[in-house]
Parts: sequence; structure tokens; C-alpha cells
Amino acid sequence: MRVFVTGASGWIGSAVVADLLEAGHEVVGLARSDESAARITAAGAEPHRGSLDDLESLRTAAEASDGVIHLGFRHDFSDMAGAGRTERAAVGAIGDALVGSDRPLVLASGVAGLAMGRVATELDRPAVTGPDAPRGGSEDFALSFADRGVRPVSVRFAPTVHGDGDHGFIATLVGVAREKDAAGYVGDGESRWPAVARVDAARLVRLGFEKAPAASVLHAVGEQGIQTRVIADAIARGLNVPAVSIAQDDVMEHFGWIGMFFGMDIPASSIATQQLLGWNPTGPTLLEDLDAGYYFRTS
Repeated sequence: MRVFVTGASGWIGSAVVADLLEAGHEVVGLARSDESAARITAAGAEPHRGSLDDLESLRTAAEASDGVIHLGFRHDFSDMAGAGRTERAAVGAIGDALVGSDRPLVLASGVAGLAMGRVATELDRPAVTGPDAPRGGSEDFALSFADRGVRPVSVRFAPTVHGDGDHGFIATLVGVAREKDAAGYVGDGESRWPAVARVDAARLVRLGFEKAPAASVLHAVGEQGIQTRVIADAIARGLNVPAVSIAQDDVMEHFGWIGMFFGMDIPASSIATQQLLGWNPTGPTLLEDLDAGYYFRTS
């Protein structure tokens, strides 16, 4: 199949592209720069010049595909409302291009915020929906295209998609710990973070594209919830610094923007996803990746 992928040169997207190609698919990746186009070409895929703001480029590529995997997102923490508007418009353009075709539209979402203090499942739905919701309410919007002859699938990623080369949340926490000479955790450190290995997440995206039913919600979660103190302990070992508790009132000063997330207790299950698609996470655990040492490289 000819698959159009947004975010194709990103951390998750590049792994998805590799998995799709290995499975025999033809891949076209959205490229907003010469650098992105070069990375996509080097991976063995075809670049399609455009951006998430260029709705016509999205429609053109979607119309010429056998389905779309939408992983791109404008991660602008200074203007999350604007990022949400961009996301909703992009989903609308892609969805409209696929109407009446029964072709798949796989959308990236997240498990964070679905439930606090209990295990979130695929049956949980965002508390807030609509254009003003986080990410522009794109999950519910995308799933609504099932009524218009599209096969939408939401893949909710764990907040930590880990592996060699990760520059996300865990790398940020390592950077904070290096700067502060201490690996912090919030309060008693009992809050839980779900995680998934990058290779497992990529395989799930492909499986969802190939065979998930319309309006499916999938959880890219390999580990249901790792206590944040355990994560801090692993970072402390890697940097040879102490692990310390950070009082709630001092969280933002110590951690910066990531403090908004690191103290959240947001475990999530993927049991239904595994049963639906026969997906079995086999990649390294988060602690195995931390103990491997590459999060602590300085060059």
C-alpha cells in the first residue's frame, strides 16, 4: 500500500517509516524542509514537500495514498491553542480527502490526562472535546470520520516513547538532573508513568493501519506505570548523583515546564489493544534503556 505519513522524519515517525518499508509498503513522508526531505529519502521513502499549515499539500498527498498515518504535531508550548487549531485543520483536510474511500486514517494521540490516579483504558474518552480541547480535540474529530466512509484509528502513545536517540521527556529529566546535580521526583515518588519502547510503538502503528477496525482506539503502552521515584533512581545511577524528593511548591522551579507532567499519576493499560491486534510489546523496558547508558552521553 502507498502510505502518506506526516511527522515521517521525527522520533516516532522515522521508526514507523522503517517498519512500514520492512513490511513491504510504499511510504511518502511529509517534509517541511530540505533537511527533512533528505532524511526521508535516506530512509528509502519518498518526500512530499509541505507542512501541517499547508492544507492543500496535505489533501493532495492524502488523495494519492491508500491511507494516512498522521504523526506530525506542532509542539509549541508557548501557543498550545494555536497548535491545537493547526492540528484540527490538518485532520479535517486529511479526513475530507479520504471521505467515502474506506481508507485508513491513523492519528497520534496520548494517554496522559485520560485518568488521574487510576489505570486508563481504551474505553476512556477525553474529558474535554471540541475545537478548544487539547490538541484541538483531534481524536474525537478524527474518529467522527467513521460516519463518512473513512477508517479512522487513534493511537494513544505513552508519554515516554523511549530508546537510543530519544530527546523527549526522559532526556529532558536527565538534563534537569545534570544541571541540578540531583535526580528529582515529586513528593513521595509514587506517581506512575506509562512507557513504551520506540520499536514497539512503531509496530503498533503499522498494525493499526493495516487491520484495526474503524473508530478503534489503541494504546501504545508497553509498561502500565513506572513509579517516578524508580525513574529518578535510574537517572541518579546513570549520572552518579542523589535522587531527591521535590516538594510540590518547588516543582516548577526545579523541573521547569516538565514539572507540569512528571508528578501526574497516569498509569494506562494496553490489554484491549494487545488482544485486538495480537500486538505483544517485546522491546526493552524503560529502566533497561536507562541502564544501557545512552541517555547519559554528553557528546
